[in-house]
Amino acid sequence: MDTIRIYTNIIKENMDRPEKVNKLINFGLTAAYYYVSFFKDKRIPKSLNYLNKYSIKSIKDSLANPQNSAWVNLFAPSEFLIAMDIKPLFIEAYSSFMSGFFIEDYLVDTAESRGMSNTLCSYHKTFIGASELNILKKPKFMMTTSMICDANIPTFKYLSKKHGVPLYIIDIPYKYSKDAVVYVKKQLLEVAEKLEEVFNRKLDTDKLREVVKTENKTRALMREYLNYAGEKRFLPTMTFEMYMLFASHVFIGSKEVLHFYEMLVEDIKRAPERSGKSIFFIHLLPMFEKNFKDYFNFNDKFHIAGSDLNYDFLEEIDENDPFKGIAEKLILNSFNGEINRKVARIRELIEKIKPDGIIQFCHLGCKQSMGGTFIIKNLASELGIPFLYLDGDCVDKRNNQEGQNRTRLEAFLEML
Repeated sequence: MDTIRIYTNIIKENMDRPEKVNKLINFGLTAAYYYVSFFKDKRIPKSLNYLNKYSIKSIKDSLANPQNSAWVNLFAPSEFLIAMDIKPLFIEAYSSFMSGFFIEDYLVDTAESRGMSNTLCSYHKTFIGASELNILKKPKFMMTTSMICDANIPTFKYLSKKHGVPLYIIDIPYKYSKDAVVYVKKQLLEVAEKLEEVFNRKLDTDKLREVVKTENKTRALMREYLNYAGEKRFLPTMTFEMYMLFASHVFIGSKEVLHFYEMLVEDIKRAPERSGKSIFFIHLLPMFEKNFKDYFNFNDKFHIAGSDLNYDFLEEIDENDPFKGIAEKLILNSFNGEINRKVARIRELIEKIKPDGIIQFCHLGCKQSMGGTFIIKNLASELGIPFLYLDGDCVDKRNNQEGQNRTRLEAFLEML
């Protein structure tokens, strides 16, 4: 930890020199990549060591060549980028890594000093702060959707205007219908045309079909994994459950993610039988919050059973018409539309995994998460499962009340 803090101080001392900060961040990511490649953590299974390395490499590669990258959010349809060999950089991952460097406070303060609201999600403020300081080199394209996060559209509009970079916002209707699918499919066809124009390369429809086919194989493995999740003890840290978002969202459809899930299923089959108490998380996990790390990272008494965000879409996508299939995927996402859709997916996951408790960590600035808290609490009560919700911040550590969190978390775990 002291080494990381020393490195953090060196980065902060050079914030007025973006080129040097860029090199320091790249060196840190490179060092981390080679460290996890050669010194694999023996406490975790093979699949998670692979995911660790892949997640770091994904961020590193996106930053290394901004002229072949696109800025996206977690729910953007990255299948088109994968099919065209364009590197996606998603806001949530970048900001999490900057929090890992312990520089998120500086970036958040920078964003707020430039006029960003203090109630804006810290994932977005951290990203904007890095952009304001020119630490982030502008990409060639930006893409987001209207679904779930109300910060997406204003953040991407601001960044697009600031950098003069083309932006496509995909408008996703709340309700599924044939007309809604046609409406979204039309936009996806426009996205493909825009990508071809900006990157000066053609989208091979057969390759897009292959990406979707790989995605369907991956989701079949996700469903198989869930069949064992209630019986086995797995995923030993907060960080790896969040790293799963690389695989379940932005990079799904890639051969690497398919390989990860193949290993994951084999690992969970060999995992020990369930013991201790299992906790299912709603939405996000506070992987930097000290109390949660103390209780859930490599702890024999308590372990993470999963989180609903990694299973927001579990159906197959139409391989014959990938544009239509991806449109349906976006509309039918369990986080899109009315809260009832999200609650139905949570119920399905809870009944399959059968956790001993449910925790919802309400990330500061995430209004859709906070707004559904008591509806989800009622569901937990109906299912007879203890429920805890806590307020805090998954990125900006200054916003976490560690003392209060410890008191409430300990009381909840003791009750279990």
